[in-house]
Amino acid sequence: MKTIVEYSQIIEEAIKSLNLPIERLGGLYSPIVYGMSEGGKRLRPVLALMACEAFGKSYEESVKAGVALEMYHNFTLLHDDVMDNSDMRRGRPTVHRKWDANTAILSGDTMLTLATKLVMNVDDSILRDVLDTFNQMSIDVFEGQQMDMDFESRDDVSLDEYMTMITGKTSALLGCAAKIGAIVAGCSKQDAESMYRFGVALGLAFQIQDDYLDVYGDEATFGKPIGGDILNNKKTFLMLSALQADAEGDNKLSQTMQMSPSVAKIDAVREIYNSLGIPEICRKAIVEFSKEANDMIQSTSMCEEGKTMFKNLVENLVGRTR
Repeated sequence: MKTIVEYSQIIEEAIKSLNLPIERLGGLYSPIVYGMSEGGKRLRPVLALMACEAFGKSYEESVKAGVALEMYHNFTLLHDDVMDNSDMRRGRPTVHRKWDANTAILSGDTMLTLATKLVMNVDDSILRDVLDTFNQMSIDVFEGQQMDMDFESRDDVSLDEYMTMITGKTSALLGCAAKIGAIVAGCSKQDAESMYRFGVALGLAFQIQDDYLDVYGDEATFGKPIGGDILNNKKTFLMLSALQADAEGDNKLSQTMQMSPSVAKIDAVREIYNSLGIPEICRKAIVEFSKEANDMIQSTSMCEEGKTMFKNLVENLVGRTR
């Protein structure tokens, strides 16, 4: 098997070779190239390639499906930025800022269709299973996004609801990537389902770690200002865990959340989190979901080298600082 860095480089080259018709319709395709050119970790396609090879097939069999997953992921980011009215993404102006909202919507729609076409480049014998997996993931992501939007106007969001939301919005795509890679490799339905459950557990650990870093991370390595979730009163694992714990006390957190956005507010909320033991609650949840992800990998029939690589991937992702 190749290294994670090598799988990522393979995806980068495959994305560059898409040869989208920029010369003919630059207004439509240039934003797509722009959005795909700074892809971050390329985690989703890497999962697909790793799974495919770990179950005995060449990674080459899953490259187009991997690019499809990365295209889909970036489509969701493009539309999310429009809905959130975000100015920056990965240190650059978002597509709707560099062009405009209408361009972002249409280019995003095109990315979704391109992703669907790319993911269909599998053998006919598994096409139905792959498309069913991809389409169900899409619905899960859209439902998760709607829940996230609904949460913005609600003060009674529960921790269970939050976990359901991130399972759809974040984890479903990771589960889909791992499962599709396994399906392409021709593994059993049981192994394919275990890979999906692996991706979901990994996604939950990943998102909780992201929530944690927004409060306790180092701004220099995290890549964005610390405390943004607190300033925006965003429902996160930390905030909802704290509200649940504080409900049995004096509701001090609810009062502090009414403060105007400031460094003082970030410090005050962080102090409450510390007093309620929220950092330890976070770390415990991350460990539990990481263990679940590893247990799913160990339950499969993939090669031992693959199991080791996936175990190391989990450790690196949940131990990250950015």
